[in-house]
Amino acid sequence: MSTKTLSQALAQGIGAQVTAADPAGSVWVSANAGTGKTRVLVDRISRLLLAGTPAHRILCLTFTKAAAAEMANRLNDRLGHWAAADGPELSEGLYALFGRAATDGEERRARRLFAETIDAPEGLRIRTIHSFCESLLGRFPLESGLAPHFTVIDERRAAELREAARDRVFNRAATMRDTGLNDALNHLAGLVDENGFADVMAELDAGRHKLHAMIAGHGGLGPLIETGRRRLGLNEDDTRASTIAAASVDGAFDGAGLAGAVSALAAGTKTDIDRSAQINRWLSHDPGTRAGAFISEYAPVFLTQKNEPRALKGLMTKKPAEAHPQALEAMLAEQQRVFDVVQKLKAIAIADNTHALLIVGAALLETYESLKRLRAQVDYDDLIEKAQALLDTPGRISWVHFKLDGGIDHVLVDEAQDTSPVQWRVIEALAGDFFSGSGRQVEHPRTLFAVGDEKQSIYSFQGADPAEFGVTGARAGERARAAEQTWNKVEMALSWRSAPAILRAVDAVFSRVPAADGLTWDERPVRHQWSRDGEAGLVELWPTERPLVSSDDDPWDAPLDQVSAESPDVRLASKIADTIAGWIENDEELTSQGRPIEPGDVMVLVRTRGVFAEEIVRALKDRDIPVAGRDRITLTDHLAVMDLIAAGRFALLPDDDLNTATVLKGPFVEMDEETLFNLAHKRDGRLWPELVRRSDAPAFSPAHARLAQLLARADTMPPYEFFTAILAEGGRESLLAHLGAEAADPVDEFMALTLDFERDHVPSLESFLHWVEHGETEVKRDLEQSGGEVRVMTTHGAKGLQARIVFLADTCSLPARQLADRVRWGDKEPAPEDRFVLWPAFKDFEESVTAGIAEASRIATEQEYRRLLYVAMTRAEDRLYICGWQGERDLDDGCWYR
Repeated sequence: MSTKTLSQALAQGIGAQVTAADPAGSVWVSANAGTGKTRVLVDRISRLLLAGTPAHRILCLTFTKAAAAEMANRLNDRLGHWAAADGPELSEGLYALFGRAATDGEERRARRLFAETIDAPEGLRIRTIHSFCESLLGRFPLESGLAPHFTVIDERRAAELREAARDRVFNRAATMRDTGLNDALNHLAGLVDENGFADVMAELDAGRHKLHAMIAGHGGLGPLIETGRRRLGLNEDDTRASTIAAASVDGAFDGAGLAGAVSALAAGTKTDIDRSAQINRWLSHDPGTRAGAFISEYAPVFLTQKNEPRALKGLMTKKPAEAHPQALEAMLAEQQRVFDVVQKLKAIAIADNTHALLIVGAALLETYESLKRLRAQVDYDDLIEKAQALLDTPGRISWVHFKLDGGIDHVLVDEAQDTSPVQWRVIEALAGDFFSGSGRQVEHPRTLFAVGDEKQSIYSFQGADPAEFGVTGARAGERARAAEQTWNKVEMALSWRSAPAILRAVDAVFSRVPAADGLTWDERPVRHQWSRDGEAGLVELWPTERPLVSSDDDPWDAPLDQVSAESPDVRLASKIADTIAGWIENDEELTSQGRPIEPGDVMVLVRTRGVFAEEIVRALKDRDIPVAGRDRITLTDHLAVMDLIAAGRFALLPDDDLNTATVLKGPFVEMDEETLFNLAHKRDGRLWPELVRRSDAPAFSPAHARLAQLLARADTMPPYEFFTAILAEGGRESLLAHLGAEAADPVDEFMALTLDFERDHVPSLESFLHWVEHGETEVKRDLEQSGGEVRVMTTHGAKGLQARIVFLADTCSLPARQLADRVRWGDKEPAPEDRFVLWPAFKDFEESVTAGIAEASRIATEQEYRRLLYVAMTRAEDRLYICGWQGERDLDDGCWYR
């Protein structure tokens, strides 16, 4: 890039930021990665405050609590700096903000802003949308249909309530003899096992608000089920038996034509003769017998085992086909008729499966909702749904706006590409009267601001739809122009983060049509500009690791779940760890910083958490490289929590010898191998009685005293006190000494769970241990503040973060393409009364309607997979290393590595 071109790009990039931050009009910002989206938000809020807007009239909505905290910290730091800055420094800062010299009044106001925002009742209103909706419903509980003392439950508590709802529904079906519910449960029992039932109900629960909306739009569950049948082309009285019977009666088929085909086939090969006999036998029966043999004997003549039409030679060989063309024509017509009948039978099976699923699912969701109402509880999805219903209700919106501290004048939306359609409805309702009236002139216009990058929309599992960002922006722009108010659409393309080499690689990858599919809602080409012209950068593509030729002499007693050191993913983990270790040992220079590479400069990204993440952490630790560990862990999988649970289990069941040995060997007792062997070897009975018997021996006395203390406390202490006592008496120090500082977060989360449990349950140790092991609580660690350690993260977890050096390690795997046993949501229809739900249960039952929905879902999944690659590549500032591992098969052309 020439000096002139760079200057132009910098001027355009800075100009775009200044335009986006100008509070004189509403702005819709589409930005590339690393272009300073957070800075623009902070600049806009700063300018709104400088223009005299009270803090409580500004609402900034962010996607995560971490993003809200980051923005609030930046803004507070800026306002605090302004309050203490000398004259020239303040003037310089305001010039950079405005793109012009500030007035004396603006400088005086800048010095007062920090104190004014501190004194404001709610301070700076920078919140997640869930937090805002919770506060909104808390102020208008009766209008929202909620109890004034409602509480918000997390996913763990919601899962508990869903289990309680399931048990109540099962009990109702068993004791109250609810025939419809019983029939539906029996139908489902013939389709799925216990795990399959839990999976499909979990999926139905994830879409429960869509289901509620559909039931409301149809006026009941029955009409919704009927809509699904109509979409499948079925009448109300169509059943499997009636369809086969109708297909088997005289007149339903061309009897004369098929008789001619029988004669023609009889003169052919042995296969033709067998086919002739099958058709003739079916034709010779009465309609009732024909119906009984239609699927098992007759349909296979025309269809394959997958119920697809046979090829031409599979119906009639060449010689009789050429000799009797009319017979072949009759065979082809009958093949199409049989195929249509089988397709209709699939549709009937789907309708029956869907009917059973929705009967049981509606009962479960209704019971779940009643349990929440009984306890005055709402979950996170309820917050959005009820806030949207509150704001969309005619006659209420003005009252709600009036009571919101006199109204909201400016709404700002961060990470707008991750906003779901129902969340957009909340935002549009909040800004509902910003553009009301035609040609209404106002001195201080109320504004809507959104900034996002649809290329980084990777949260579809939370309802995000990248197209909504563009569609909502277009709709808001039309309303603003109709009201003759200022509307700016700003493109921010200048990256301040990545070196040119990385951005050139990103542009090159996504210049190909297959790779760019789904990145932008209007199919705009991906183009980046950069501010770091001339700075060193590196993109390196490593050969994939492949399986080695292995011998067949594996030991017969090797653990089934053991990962071989020769497996490709383990070898790749070692290669990455060796590379990082080499940099550190050789003081390799990070050119852009003029210093050696440090562990904190490195981020290793994976697509999903799995074995590789564990292996790379282990490999780095083996080489004494500081590593922050994974960004998320299942609480009960962490060794510190496992040690605490083992201590609790011993207090409840000391006769469990394996668990007792675990506690003795663990950090709370620290018995060595030899002492434990001497205690356990050749004992007469259980391990704990043996320890009691030998408690006078100096080698065993401390261990006995410690375990006896645990047993004594279990009868008198609730869970929180029990585990607090363990940690307070040296347990925490011992855990951290054995497992490192990273064990502190899981231990703290475990202790927080003991308090959560005791608030809503009888404080029983046995119940708590069952509860915590059953809940699979995840601990999310903030690796942004990890300091000088290598970060191992998923791409989802790394969104919003960056690193000097990034390894893309998991580039060969693909998202799951099989959508069997999945609910098909027909929720894209414009009219609410036309939307539907279908559930094939098995892939063999798939027909055109459900197959079309499944194909659309597969395409959407693959588009998000490509957007995830864009996010992963743009995390890198200076160096990007692309690597991966594969099995025996060749890589799919659609994978990241290709």
